[in-house]
Amino acid sequence: MLVSIGTFNLNNLFSRFNFQAAIDGMPQSSGGFSVEFDDERNVQVRTFMGRLVQGKGLAETQAIAKRIQTMNVDVLAVQEVEHIEILKSFNKDFLNGLYPHVALVEGNDSRMIDIGVLSKLPFGAITSFQAAVHPEEPERRVLSRDLLRIEILNASRSKKLFTLYNTHLKSHFVPFGENQENGALQANRRRRLQAETVSRLIAEMERPNSSFILTGDMNDPPDSEFLQSMLKVEGQDLFNALQNPVETRPAKAEREGPGPQTKAWTYRRNPTGPEPPTYELIDQIWLSRALMDRFITAHIDRRTKHGGDGSDHDPAWIELDF
Repeated sequence: MLVSIGTFNLNNLFSRFNFQAAIDGMPQSSGGFSVEFDDERNVQVRTFMGRLVQGKGLAETQAIAKRIQTMNVDVLAVQEVEHIEILKSFNKDFLNGLYPHVALVEGNDSRMIDIGVLSKLPFGAITSFQAAVHPEEPERRVLSRDLLRIEILNASRSKKLFTLYNTHLKSHFVPFGENQENGALQANRRRRLQAETVSRLIAEMERPNSSFILTGDMNDPPDSEFLQSMLKVEGQDLFNALQNPVETRPAKAEREGPGPQTKAWTYRRNPTGPEPPTYELIDQIWLSRALMDRFITAHIDRRTKHGGDGSDHDPAWIELDF
């Protein structure tokens, strides 16, 4: 039995509904109704760093939906989703209910972006590690979003196929107005703490011969010094399943610069200066040693525009033979 597992950063899949309000009562009518708000400003809207949080545009939502439908994987780890209801609505309205099993646990992000999983296969236990801390900062939650652990079962629910870990590590973003050099150092340090924590948590949950997959948006390439602790679990080197992927189409050529030098990339990073763009594999899929012999192939759906098709990340997926 072939099982496909993918990862895709959906790039701010926010709901188009952006307000909260206290409403004393609703009209007792089967027809339509309208709501008016008074001048007491008892309405709240979603903001982040002083800016209104916008819902994802229709064209962009349709674009990511088309990519997901084209991939048609069995299990899809997703990042940057506002909440479980928008993920369920997206699955119903844009994916035509492709995935009967949907999971998301609200995490730690102040921008309200969470991680979740869409699956054709049933779930077993679902565990959130959002409250995890690191010994260097024992009073502070270390994970920017979460580490979501989900057991993936076979169709009859009689056997666990593997355990999926989905995460989204600290980005390189430093807010305008802050010290950029110091902010970059702090972001890298936090990513290191998160990577060390992910490795520790998986080691606590899994046996040496366990079948598990670690995936998500790591915000650094596999050779980053800040990720190395995450790529080894109790002395076991994880297998990089995306080191030699098949592209759905060639990369779009650059007007200037050489373009990507490898097929193993999911993110095009624009420089702040005259340097050409860089291409990095920050969306990753890592296998435990027990799954290496089941690995068949890896794929990346290549964007048609430099900025991305509905997302600035390209989705990736692998196939395993069970």
